[in-house]
Amino acid sequence: MSAEARDRAVVLGCEIDRVRMNEAVAVCRAAIEGRGFLQHTAVNAAKIVSLRSDPRLRAVVASSELVTADGQAVVWASRLLRDPLPERVAGIDLMNEIFGLAENQGYRIYLLGATEERLARASQRLVERHPRLQIVGSHHGYFADAESLDLCEKIRATRPDVLFVAMSSPRKELWLAEYGRGLGVPMVMGVGGALDVTAGAVRRAPRWIQAIGLEWAYRFLQEPRRLWRRYLVTNTRFVALLARELIR
Repeated sequence: MSAEARDRAVVLGCEIDRVRMNEAVAVCRAAIEGRGFLQHTAVNAAKIVSLRSDPRLRAVVASSELVTADGQAVVWASRLLRDPLPERVAGIDLMNEIFGLAENQGYRIYLLGATEERLARASQRLVERHPRLQIVGSHHGYFADAESLDLCEKIRATRPDVLFVAMSSPRKELWLAEYGRGLGVPMVMGVGGALDVTAGAVRRAPRWIQAIGLEWAYRFLQEPRRLWRRYLVTNTRFVALLARELIR
């Protein structure tokens, strides 16, 4: 199903697919098996704030074939704005669903991002969880822009069905927008720090903390110096934007 044909909510100017997890997985599977192209983008409060002042990021999100609500705050905002999303479809959860699907269907996976050490650990853990998973290649995320074309050749040579890019925003979105369609990979997806979680280097919040919308705070407490601006400043701006829209 094309992006134009799917039902999308609009949250503070950002269009987000009105899908549940099983529907998002089905859209990804159709793209992989149809040998088309799908770029998935996960949107949280910080990204909605960022795209309002970053036209390049805004264009990438708008053109992505699948956009899902990564944060519970985005789902709550959609309901307050009376354009409700059915549920949160977090990028890390969708990634894990795709790993299971890839094992069952024989899809070939390429991992790009994180440090070499964390990437190796994440790959090891993934194979332990999914013994039949085919990880056909990997590369750390600390490469120079000048290396991108050579890296693209390496990715193409492995013929993956899915590419996961574990780099920070907006680098991962912009990199995929520039190079994604030329890789010959049916599905590409930015997963941020998800491979760090898979590697065990970062702990994910318990389910009950996720459910009350405080997963960001749990993550912030683990890396306060790196994440204080992203979470405290942008979350405050998100609330202000939402309040302004509700008043309007």
